[in-house]
Amino acid sequence: MTRIKHFRDRCIGCAYCVGAAPEFWEMCTEDGRCDLIGSIRKRDCYELEIFNDEVQKNRKAADICPGKCIRVETN
Repeated sequence: MTRIKHFRDRCIGCAYCVGAAPEFWEMCTEDGRCDLIGSIRKRDCYELEIFNDEVQKNRKAADICPGKCIRVETN
């Protein structure tokens, strides 16, 4: 199982994640930060389980994020 964790409070709203994986990320018009589409709030972050074929594009989003607020974790 692979999971994306988004620490939204660290997001600076650069939208690099949206460019890397637009089917998973979108800009919030209310505060200018990015949202992980379909995620569930868990304590201090938002989480979403993804399939193996979706890992690479989300790792790219995590790698290019200047706020370092995205993690892709495999159990």
